[in-house]
Amino acid sequence: MAAFTGIPVAALDFYEDLEADNSKTWWAAHKETYDEVVRRPMASLTAALEDEFGTAKLFRPYRDVRFSKDKIPYKTHQGAFVGLAESCGYYVQIDAAGLMVAGGFYASSSETIARYRAAVDDDVRGPELEKILASVEKAGFTIGGDKLKTAPRGYTVDHPRIELLRHKSLTAGRSYPSPSWLDSARTLKEVRTAWRALTPLVEWSGQVLGPN
Repeated sequence: MAAFTGIPVAALDFYEDLEADNSKTWWAAHKETYDEVVRRPMASLTAALEDEFGTAKLFRPYRDVRFSKDKIPYKTHQGAFVGLAESCGYYVQIDAAGLMVAGGFYASSSETIARYRAAVDDDVRGPELEKILASVEKAGFTIGGDKLKTAPRGYTVDHPRIELLRHKSLTAGRSYPSPSWLDSARTLKEVRTAWRALTPLVEWSGQVLGPN
């Protein structure tokens, strides 16, 4: 694996053009560009992070359109995920807008969500998570994830952590719109720093959700 030297700005241009013409014809004509400016740099980036965070999965560029009304064939971003527990870990993405990093837990089974809510309800684990999220927000991350509109079954609306209990997934993310350093080795430093800041959230989630 070649040493990571940055993600070419051409990667942003690639996705901007793909958004304008998301067709198999366009993709076939630009597949080599994808490999050169997107896939290989992302593989080098995640390889450089592997010793500290674990092995990443680079997602395929093809969309699963079998059950979707939206039939465009290709994803308009390239993501990579390091999984530490069930649907839990670190994420990095490149698209037309720039770079994005995130961490937490994502799409989960009903059993996983139940374990998460039991931890939030716990008098020790719940406040622990609140403290972690406050620190993550202070560091510049935005808290997100799918949520119920009402209180989940078995919990009252006046629960002290009702907002966290409504979550079906819990993430913290940060975007870097067209950063000037994208095509340099600084990208590795920025992603590493961000993932380190997200480690308490990822580890809390992993302890609650169980091993991968």
